[in-house]
Amino acid sequence: MRDPRVRDDIGAAETSRLLDMVVDLEPQLDFGRGPLGRRVFFGSAGGSFEGPAVRGDVLPVGGDWTLFRSDGVMTLDVRLALRTHDGDLLHLTYGGRLVTPPEQAGDLADPARRHLVDPARYYFRTNPLFETGSTRYAWLNDLVCVGTGYLVEGGIAYRVDQVR
Repeated sequence: MRDPRVRDDIGAAETSRLLDMVVDLEPQLDFGRGPLGRRVFFGSAGGSFEGPAVRGDVLPVGGDWTLFRSDGVMTLDVRLALRTHDGDLLHLTYGGRLVTPPEQAGDLADPARRHLVDPARYYFRTNPLFETGSTRYAWLNDLVCVGTGYLVEGGIAYRVDQVR
């Protein structure tokens, strides 16, 4: 039986493009298999981001403290520093999942071939959150976003949409 407090008139969440981002990656650091899975660090080597209301560079600090679960799913734990084109700093964090079908596992594990795999063949989603003390970009502090990731040569890329 449906709970009578559930409402149908609130409408579904809608999204709109916030920005596109490319993060260049340093060679990975593999910490090995621990009690939670295999821990790998993918350090940021730089990159760029651009959207209708914000653009700039991904700084070469931070990265992804990825955990490979026993089922092969990557659990992301990312912290990045961004600098806008007009000099303000943005702190970006996100978790997420990269789910690789078994038939794609070999290609996605190969740095020379992974960017050639069609992103429709794997599931790569994130939940970006911004933090800044900038008055110019303070509006980012209140956004909930969803990112769709895909692998590119030398790194990763995301389409980031804000949820309204």
